[in-house]
Amino acid sequence: MTAQPINKLITMLSELRPRWHDFAFLVIGYVVLDWASYIHPLHGLNITPWNPAPALGVIFLMRYGKRVLLPIITAIVFAETWVRGLPVDLPVTLGIAVLLAFGYWLVAVVLCKFIPDGELFKNQRNLFIWAGVIAVGTLFSSGIFVLTTALAGYVPAEDVVEAVFNYWVGDCAGVLIAMPLLMMLMDERRRKQLWQLIARRDFMVDLFITAACLWFAFGLGATAEFHYFYALFIPVAWAASRQGLPGAAAVAMLVQLGIIFAVQWEDMTTVTVVEVQTLAGVIALFGFFIGVVVDEKQRITAELRQTLRLAAAGEMAGALAHELNQPLTALSVFGSACEQLLKNGETGARLQDAVRSMVRESFRASEILRRLRDFFRTGATQLEPLELDKLLAGACASFEDRAIRDSVRLCVGTMPPVLVLGDRLQLEVVLRNLISNAFDAVANCPPGQRNVDISVVKEAGSVVRLNVEDSGPGLDEARLTRLFEGFHSTKSSGLGLGLVISKAIVEAHGGNLWAEAADHGIFGLSLPVEER
Repeated sequence: MTAQPINKLITMLSELRPRWHDFAFLVIGYVVLDWASYIHPLHGLNITPWNPAPALGVIFLMRYGKRVLLPIITAIVFAETWVRGLPVDLPVTLGIAVLLAFGYWLVAVVLCKFIPDGELFKNQRNLFIWAGVIAVGTLFSSGIFVLTTALAGYVPAEDVVEAVFNYWVGDCAGVLIAMPLLMMLMDERRRKQLWQLIARRDFMVDLFITAACLWFAFGLGATAEFHYFYALFIPVAWAASRQGLPGAAAVAMLVQLGIIFAVQWEDMTTVTVVEVQTLAGVIALFGFFIGVVVDEKQRITAELRQTLRLAAAGEMAGALAHELNQPLTALSVFGSACEQLLKNGETGARLQDAVRSMVRESFRASEILRRLRDFFRTGATQLEPLELDKLLAGACASFEDRAIRDSVRLCVGTMPPVLVLGDRLQLEVVLRNLISNAFDAVANCPPGQRNVDISVVKEAGSVVRLNVEDSGPGLDEARLTRLFEGFHSTKSSGLGLGLVISKAIVEAHGGNLWAEAADHGIFGLSLPVEER
């Protein structure tokens, strides 16, 4: 094994192994989060209605496993002793810390089992699993905490159920709201994405909408028993629909901070705070759902765009083969001529002309390949004035043998002398696709009734229309509605991408491609005319 793979392996292992500053960050971060969320303590046990600190513990356990259990236990002991001032003996505090850490570890294990790639918010399935595991896991931890303190005599038996519920609301809402944002801040790629979002001007709009809705909910709503609280759905849904999960996570945290400020400012009763916090958790989960759907849609759209580009490159391979045939044939002819001239002792002008011709043809072939490469990478087109009759003749020429073999009458009507501005390779792909579909449509017709007719008409407004009609069964209205959808094909062996690609190419040229419902096949193609 060479040194380079070994170094890479060591680097990967070092990234997975927690270091002392990771431990310090975990302990300090846990205590700081616990301190920042320490409001409205209940039952003399300092149970709070918002507790985001466990989210940090679960994230570290998912990343590093059991190796961080001791730092988490240490962090819980510090938080319960210094921040909350838990009125229990140190052994009881230590026991509670061990049990809580064990509960966080179980949550992390279950999440890693059901979402092995660690992408908790990749799709709707992962989001539902994450939310369900967090809800059940925090309920388990809440029960551990309250029952342990109850057995130690610190909670009256009649208050156990209420204490478990309040503790569960605090932990569940805290983890649900804080965990997505904390995971983004701890991931380099997601962190950059989040900073870019915050740096945009649009984020100021998010801030304004959030502030306005908070005022509406807690300013006006305070006098109406918070009936306007549901206005807080607006900023979270707005951010999620425009910026996906990062926007939802950022604004959900802003809403939570606004709620904490309002709770302290209004000096609300503890019962009201618990109710408000329950609704805040629901709002955050609602926003995350929208954000995940938006992210998933954008990802699928990008993948589909790449798939279409790859498929278009495949469709262009036929046109490319036709285009390369001429320069490659010429190169072969000129190469043979050079060989013969050298045999005859020729070293003068005739040999130089043959060599120059070879260089010219090689440049021509290189240019064709470059254009295909550019389209493959970026979808770029190279526009040039094209004579439509020659373009159509070139496309039809490749179907002459098939027309004879399949007994198809291919008829091209009178062509008006028009120029179109376009990429010859791409437009030839469109024409070949339409003609090929017409040939397929008439395949089941009786011999002598297999007709494909192509006509061209120059319309008003500097537009030329090309019609491809066949004697096949045609299309009805129901089939027309899905004709240009991706991966929908009327052929058993088709991918359903040919017409999608063709329509995209035509529209990129400023034209339009459509089909008509009739008792025979009719496809129309319009392109802007280039003035001579």
